[in-house]
Amino acid sequence: RGGSKGVPGKNIRPLAGRPLIAWTIAATAHAPEIDRAVVSSEDAAIMETARQWGGDAPFMRPAELARDDTPGIAPVLHALDALPENYDYVVLLQPTSPLRTGADISAALALCLEQNAPACVSVSAPQHAPWWMFRLDEGRRMHSLFPQDALPARRQDMPEVYALNGAIYVARVDWLRESKTFLTPETVAYVMPGERSLDIDTELDFVLAEAVAGEYQQKI
Repeated sequence: RGGSKGVPGKNIRPLAGRPLIAWTIAATAHAPEIDRAVVSSEDAAIMETARQWGGDAPFMRPAELARDDTPGIAPVLHALDALPENYDYVVLLQPTSPLRTGADISAALALCLEQNAPACVSVSAPQHAPWWMFRLDEGRRMHSLFPQDALPARRQDMPEVYALNGAIYVARVDWLRESKTFLTPETVAYVMPGERSLDIDTELDFVLAEAVAGEYQQKI
């Protein structure tokens, strides 16, 4: 959508010489399983930029599906309804994950099929595990997110945890129409390395992406 608050205009802001959205469009060209790269937006500038870089923009997203409080699944379901063709699988690729590659997309799809799962999402190991995280009350006193007797004593003893990285969401279309979410107990996870899991949400994220984008320009 065009109304980003953290980084205004980020979806078409240049990253290493091309608009941010162009990185995701290019990645689809390197995933042979993808039949069509459909761009959904309410913003005319985003739509035009997407077309210039090879994206398919056959419809405008309704403004009511581009608000801050719009559920993320709503534009996906709208796109499926707006297209006259019927597809077996839908893959949601957010433009804020420019370092995800075509090979990542293909691997996530393959995992979904191999596991006979209705959905697959990409995850990565977080930089900071949650075991030693706290919430603060009004007096700034610390309260552990986990029971004290469940906390590992050493970093080496921490169980592995993973977080959604926002790069890839795969689902069987019929299943998604019913579940209205990519995340259920049936969903499987495609693990991506941290260096390809950058999700651009702040100006600092853009600086970090600029620092490494050149290395990935030929890999998408």
